[in-house]
Amino acid sequence: MMRFELGLEAPEPARARQSALTIAFSYIVGGLIPLAPYILINNNLHTALLVSVGVTLVALFLFGFIKGHFTGIAPLKSGTQTLLVGGLAAAAAFGLARLIG
Repeated sequence: MMRFELGLEAPEPARARQSALTIAFSYIVGGLIPLAPYILINNNLHTALLVSVGVTLVALFLFGFIKGHFTGIAPLKSGTQTLLVGGLAAAAAFGLARLIG
């Protein structure tokens, strides 16, 4: 089914460690993007929040744009979709955290 319906090949067991390390590195780098303003701007949390939101939205658009280039989707469309989905997810997480905390 993976090959004929989805066009996927069976995973190669020997690459499991490399895949795990790639995913871990990606999470670390991706997590540092929204956290960097809090590390660099230590006087004013409100300013750090605004800078974090701006930097994260730009990063989401750029990641989507690059993804679109490699997947054959129009890069502007892919960047906009990634920006909207990621932005809405971040806003929902922020809203829930404010509601609970």
